[in-house]
Amino acid sequence: MPQDAVPLQVKYAMELSGQARPKLCVLNTAVGDDPSAYLRFYERLATSAAQVRHLALFPMPSVADPEDLLMSQDAIFVGGGSVANMLAVWRVHGIDEILRKAWHAGIVLAGSSAGGICWFDGGTTDSFGSRLRPFTEGLGMLAGSFCPHYNSEEERRPLYRRLVADGRLPGGIACDDGAAAHFVDETLAELVSDRPEAGAYLVESDGAGGAVESPLPVRFLGA
Repeated sequence: MPQDAVPLQVKYAMELSGQARPKLCVLNTAVGDDPSAYLRFYERLATSAAQVRHLALFPMPSVADPEDLLMSQDAIFVGGGSVANMLAVWRVHGIDEILRKAWHAGIVLAGSSAGGICWFDGGTTDSFGSRLRPFTEGLGMLAGSFCPHYNSEEERRPLYRRLVADGRLPGGIACDDGAAAHFVDETLAELVSDRPEAGAYLVESDGAGGAVESPLPVRFLGA
């Protein structure tokens, strides 16, 4: 996919909204609202039909009424970075409750890496340092845990299996880079990917101190 093309998963999220010109808001709280991250997002979507906005929270909210902005969107996309820092800032500003209202209102919620973990009970993160650790303070809108970067970071797979095996994380879904889980309400609808080789897995405790990893079918969005 060309570097300046609309990311297939963002395009998919916009299509799920059912709108010809969807209103799409991006939150890059997880990287401290780095302006370059927003600039890249605007540039990538410049040729799309989306009406793109963003909500920054550093050094203060970029709009007078964050709830009014977020609840007026058709889709909300959350970028990657530190999921622990992001959730702490969201909770201070009440963004966690606004996103829960948006979810119940049928607004499409999407994201990558930290923006994938946040909707679940928890997952694996490097928010606390270079060594990966469990994160258990997710929004809990989706039950279980989520592990991104399953194939690209050497420690993700063995750590996630250990954490599920010993109960420090509930069982859940692990995705290779490029794969994503699509939920409708609390139900897993399908797994999609923006690259043909990306896989996804269900990882559960075997009840005897181990973990069972089962491949899940993934639909390539570029087919």
